[in-house]
Amino acid sequence: MQHRIVVLGAGYTGAVAAGRLARRLHREDVTITLVNPEPDFVERVRLHQVAAGQELAPRPFGEMFDGTGVQLKLAKVDAVDVDRRTVTVTTAYGRDTASYGPEREELAYDTLVYALGSGWNDGGVPGVAEHAHDVAGRPGALRLRERLAALDAGRPVLVVGGGLTGLEAATEIAEARPDLDVALAVRGTLGDWLSAKGRAHLRKVVDGLGITVHEHTSVTAVAADGVTTADGLRIPSDATVWTTGFAVRPIARATSLEVTDRGQIVVDGTMRSVSHPEVYAVGDAAMAIGPNGKPLRMSCASGVPMAWQAADAIAARLAGAKVPQVSIRYFQQCVSLGRKEGLIQFVTADDRPVERALTGRLAALYKELICKGAAWGVAHPTAGLPSRRRRVVHQETPRPVPVETTA
Repeated sequence: MQHRIVVLGAGYTGAVAAGRLARRLHREDVTITLVNPEPDFVERVRLHQVAAGQELAPRPFGEMFDGTGVQLKLAKVDAVDVDRRTVTVTTAYGRDTASYGPEREELAYDTLVYALGSGWNDGGVPGVAEHAHDVAGRPGALRLRERLAALDAGRPVLVVGGGLTGLEAATEIAEARPDLDVALAVRGTLGDWLSAKGRAHLRKVVDGLGITVHEHTSVTAVAADGVTTADGLRIPSDATVWTTGFAVRPIARATSLEVTDRGQIVVDGTMRSVSHPEVYAVGDAAMAIGPNGKPLRMSCASGVPMAWQAADAIAARLAGAKVPQVSIRYFQQCVSLGRKEGLIQFVTADDRPVERALTGRLAALYKELICKGAAWGVAHPTAGLPSRRRRVVHQETPRPVPVETTA
């Protein structure tokens, strides 16, 4: 009887986990189903480029996983029943043809890898959902691109949020559309989480691109033509980009899985749910502890090593082998500041900035290599791993007994 592994979500973490599992386990012993609503891989770390009007080469999953044994299921995840070990999904089209409408289906699993990631977080601020734009997903980035393309020269654009996403969005838009009046609103000071060298370079680039920075500014309401701040200031904006954080999908919270207040699945050092041993969670959807007892932050830098750890742990447990466990640590934070400038802020293992930083054109090239490397790792999911696959020697936990019903 084949062990059924279902991976939910094909972002960086889900795609990497599925490919690594395919390389680690013998194909005759397992089925690996990767569930995702889109047929192409989305480079989330480049969505600010998409919003600024750049075209990215498509990366079809069908080509990525050809010959690996990973089965792609084009569907949206609706619910997870961890007691029955089933996932309810809605497929794009019933019977794989355009002549039928959407169809709901149940997928049974023995091991579940939950990698649904995170999405846009409006923070509950009035008007954000109705009037603001996001770069948390491809649909939002494409809508923002359309809006920016429709703006005449001199029109105001405001990016709210001074984290990595906000900085990359503001500088990318300002570089691609120097005719627009781009502004950035941050709660503290610009780049206050960077080293002194990093802050100085960021300020230089932002000033050079003509971006107006509103520091110590909290936006309390968004309208179609601008925002209102906590101080009562009115900042005009024909396109407001909201980048103040991410929120996890609500699906895990609706289950009996142990989750945090934010809805993240609580996992151990092998990315295994602390409440349900047949469930693993990786990426933004998981609450994992890193160096010095600090939670890993939502990022590709956290998610990919988490996916490696989960896949290796699953394979080892199914094979009855020793479970490897490698501490996940940080090395740098990479920020693109348009296509010509960048900032690589080196950090401690637990993500605290050190004074050392790489800036300028060399930093932009460094960041580009990081992005290409991450995409290459997804596109070549089995590269660099030993070709010898492990055999599944036992089911870790018995399968649920189906409940028979009578009419």
